[in-house]
Amino acid sequence: MTDTRHIPSAQLGSQEREDVDDITAPRTLIVHEAVRKEGEEELSRPTSSLMWSGLAAGLSMGFSMVGDGLLRAGLPDEPWRPLISSFGYSFGFLIVILGRQQLFTENTLTAVLPLLHGRSWVRLRDVARLWAIVFSANILGTLLFAWSVEATQVFSPEAKEQFIELGRHAAEPAATVTFTKAIFAGWIIALLVWLLPLAGAAKPFVIVGLTYLVSLGELAHIIAGSVEVACAAFAGAVTWNEYLTGFLLPTLAGNVVGGVGLVALLAHAQVREEGS
Repeated sequence: MTDTRHIPSAQLGSQEREDVDDITAPRTLIVHEAVRKEGEEELSRPTSSLMWSGLAAGLSMGFSMVGDGLLRAGLPDEPWRPLISSFGYSFGFLIVILGRQQLFTENTLTAVLPLLHGRSWVRLRDVARLWAIVFSANILGTLLFAWSVEATQVFSPEAKEQFIELGRHAAEPAATVTFTKAIFAGWIIALLVWLLPLAGAAKPFVIVGLTYLVSLGELAHIIAGSVEVACAAFAGAVTWNEYLTGFLLPTLAGNVVGGVGLVALLAHAQVREEGS
């Protein structure tokens, strides 16, 4: 057998070199630039476009609650039930991400990278504008979805009971615990955004895998969780004060810290060192 370990790359043909390029993982700098370019495009989108896309994303994220709740309702109440029902949590994320809708926790990474690349008050204003529009539209969509589920008979009483239980459970922890859970959720979702440019045809599997982890770990995601807790609030199982101060605000803060502080800053620092 010929020992190919010492064959110089110069002896490779042009097609073989292309094959090497195809199977070589791209450098971090390339992934960084792909995400940053997407962030630049998002920052330049018109307000109305962001608002409608954000509203659609908030509504679509309701299907994370629906998927999880329907599976819970159809499974026996056993310790292993979350191992299966947590897959339903991925439905909303699949719709939003593959449908290119505006989700706030995605923007914590894509919008911040352009800001870190070119720090200025104008860029900071653009990021704040994007966040404010997308977050407001997302939350409005979650409230509309939660109200429609609770006010209609679309789903069975057994399923609605599970929806309410999901919201009650999400609102139970102390604000400090929710904040910590939200940091990890923000971290995972930002990593999801970072991995997607590399995923190719495997994107659905990456989305399902990481969002399944968020659900199985009972981590706090601001948009998916807003649907659940709002549904419980419309049903009277939790108060609106618990929704706002016990869930929404600590989860918002934690998701931003996880998405920006632990991923965007670290990833940007790595690329800056490579480029220096």
